[in-house]
Amino acid sequence: MEFKDYYAVLGVARDASADEIKKAYRKLARKYHPDVSKEPDAAARMSEVNEAYAVLSDAEKRAAYDAVGRGHRAGEPFTPPPDWDAGFEFSGRGFEGMDAGEFSDFFAELFGRMGAGRRRGAAGAHAAHEGFAARGEDHHAKIVLDLEDAWRGATRQVTLRSPQLDAHGRVVLVERTLDVKIPPGVKPGQMIRLAGQGGAGHGGAPAGDLFLEVAIRPHPRFRLDGTTLIADLPLAPWEAALGAVVPVALPDGSTLRVRVPAGAQSGQTLTVRGKGLPARTPGDLELQLRVVLPSAYDPRAKALYERMAAELTDFDARKVAAAEAERRSTS
Repeated sequence: MEFKDYYAVLGVARDASADEIKKAYRKLARKYHPDVSKEPDAAARMSEVNEAYAVLSDAEKRAAYDAVGRGHRAGEPFTPPPDWDAGFEFSGRGFEGMDAGEFSDFFAELFGRMGAGRRRGAAGAHAAHEGFAARGEDHHAKIVLDLEDAWRGATRQVTLRSPQLDAHGRVVLVERTLDVKIPPGVKPGQMIRLAGQGGAGHGGAPAGDLFLEVAIRPHPRFRLDGTTLIADLPLAPWEAALGAVVPVALPDGSTLRVRVPAGAQSGQTLTVRGKGLPARTPGDLELQLRVVLPSAYDPRAKALYERMAAELTDFDARKVAAAEAERRSTS
């Protein structure tokens, strides 16, 4: 996917005000609108202009685009970093794309889940203008948690940045910090609801809610698949060959002792039921076995390897592996 420079498309500076962006858009729309334009590529150019304006005319989208696009140039290969939008507070209860299909893959990748809340916000403003009470708009933000906090639960301070327009029509980020109670066993994609922390109500009506979408920061040892906890389990050759009971440290700091059956091989998975992410129905723990060989630079290990090579002359690793693959394919 190629990076799109929306400022270059509209021909405005990166610090352009909202009025400057609107004027540039209107000028280009008069030039490229298919109903009036004589340009051979009018439809394609108008689509680019509409897409750029959809982002830069929206304070929330513009702030997010500026953050993720800093340092990138038009046309260069681009992949958004994981959780690039974490910490931005957007209007709307969720990221429900409403116009992503009209524009490029670049737009859809960044903004395909945004948009639903802004229409509700406009309705609320109209109701306030007419003198009616209207509940405040719900807001949405993504937060990234450590696996340990998601596992045990915790109370953490979370700083959110809300894009707004200043008196000069330029986007500024207003920060606020909240104390958030994280329930034990929260999983990626789950929403934490903070009542009354969304947009202000109108005419004495209550404020909206803030929904925090949970993402889990990559962990050096564990991975999550829903509520299933996945980890590598390194084994010494004799533990795999003879069987053993080995310790496994869990994210909450406790230690689980796991029985490894004799004859275990690298690549096999050992499943421990109910020892994954805590939940009403706890997930499972999947341990992917990995046999670790002692280094032959150790004279003791080298001597043992030489002895095995001399005494186990009928052992053919390739034949054993092929037979095991054949057994798996027919079972």
